[in-house]
Amino acid sequence: METLVLARVLHVLSVVLWIGGVGMVTTVVLPAVRQFKSPEEQVAFFARVEARFAWQARLTTLMAGLSGFYMLAVMDAWRWYAYLSFWWLHAMTLIWVVFTLMLFVLEPLVLHRWFLQQARRFPEKTFKTIQRLHWVLLLLSLITIAGAVVGSHGGLLSLGTG
Repeated sequence: METLVLARVLHVLSVVLWIGGVGMVTTVVLPAVRQFKSPEEQVAFFARVEARFAWQARLTTLMAGLSGFYMLAVMDAWRWYAYLSFWWLHAMTLIWVVFTLMLFVLEPLVLHRWFLQQARRFPEKTFKTIQRLHWVLLLLSLITIAGAVVGSHGGLLSLGTG
């Protein structure tokens, strides 16, 4: 199989597992956690689920980044960043950077400890904040995915000419 095709397959599979997981956490896990009776149960369950998903998210985010940058290099497509019509490429990169920073830097160094402290003191407010953040990231990710699918196939979701 051609390496570019393999990279594209790995990229799409990585994004499906990564953003699909974000969708699952956002639309199923967080609402279910908020139904638990005690804050202790909420925090314990969410921490267990998050710890398991974090490794999948880290691996798939890393694979998406490596395969994406590989495709850009092989296709010599770095110049696409100069055109607004490739807004979806900018968005993909930005989404990837945000998640990468969160998963590899902020979550292990800051967010995990912050979450545990805040969730014990203000469980309802903390879960509401986390759910809002997840919704924002999920919606931006889905808009980016839609734009990438249309844009990479020559569609009309462009903001300018390129």
